[in-house]
Amino acid sequence: QMIEPVDVFWKCDKGYLAVTHPLPNGDILIANTGDPAGNAKGGFVVLDGETFELKGNWENECEVPPSGHDFWYQPRHNVLVSSAGVVPKVAGRGFNPDDLKKGIFGRRLNVWNLSCRSLTQCFDLGEDSLPLSVRFLHNPDAAEGYVGCALSGVVFRFYKSCEANNWAVEEVIRIPPKDVSGWIMPKMPAFIADLIISPDDRFLFVSNWLHGDIRQYELSRNCKPRLVGQVFVGGSILRGGPVTVCRDEELKCQPEPLVVK
Repeated sequence: QMIEPVDVFWKCDKGYLAVTHPLPNGDILIANTGDPAGNAKGGFVVLDGETFELKGNWENECEVPPSGHDFWYQPRHNVLVSSAGVVPKVAGRGFNPDDLKKGIFGRRLNVWNLSCRSLTQCFDLGEDSLPLSVRFLHNPDAAEGYVGCALSGVVFRFYKSCEANNWAVEEVIRIPPKDVSGWIMPKMPAFIADLIISPDDRFLFVSNWLHGDIRQYELSRNCKPRLVGQVFVGGSILRGGPVTVCRDEELKCQPEPLVVK
C-alpha cells in the first residue's frame, strides 16, 4: 500500500512524516514534522490498521504543536508523550551554527490525553535542546520514561507526579560538550541521536552520535541513571582524525578508531 504525499498534503495539511507506531486499537499513528511548504508543524496522521487508508489527522485541529518528531504512549495511564524536531526546510540545507541563535530548533515535550487526543501539558526543555527520542519503560504499569535532547546532550526523565495527576520532568543525564579545533564550532555537543531501554527496564542505552560512543546506564534508581558501560564505534573525535580535542571533562585522551577484522 502506497500513501501518496499529495493525499497527506490535501487531507491533513502535513508534509513531512516521521516516526510510526501502532495504536492500541490497531490503527497506525505517524508523527509529523512539517507542513507541505517545509515549515515546522507537529501533530499526527492516522492510517487504518487493516486497509492502510489515510484517515486524517489524529489531534484536535486547535492543538497542533509547533513541531514534532517522536512519540510513545502508555495506555494504562491514558497518556501519549511526543517530542519536538527540526524545521524540514532548514534541515534540508544542512547544519548551520548560526541557526542555533535563531531559536528554530524544537524545545518542547508534549503530554497528550490518549483517549481524548487532546494536548494537556507542555514542557520547555531549554533553548536549543532539540528533544528527539521518547521512550517509556516497558512495564505497562510504569508511569515514567526518558527523552533524549540532541543538541544539549541532556536526557530528561518524565513521570507522573502526585499533584493532580499531572506529569513532571527532571534532568537525569548531561553529557558535557568537548572543546575542539578543526571542527565547525569550538565546542562539540554530544548530539543524542537515540535511546533504547532494555526489555527488563534495567538499562538505558544512549547513542552519543557526534562523539561516537554508545553509553549504558543502569536504572536501579530511575531518577539517577548510573553510567556502567561505554564503547566508541565511530564519531568525530577519534585519534588521527581532523578534529583535535583541546579539553575533555570525561576522557584523558582521544579514543582509537574501531577496526573490524
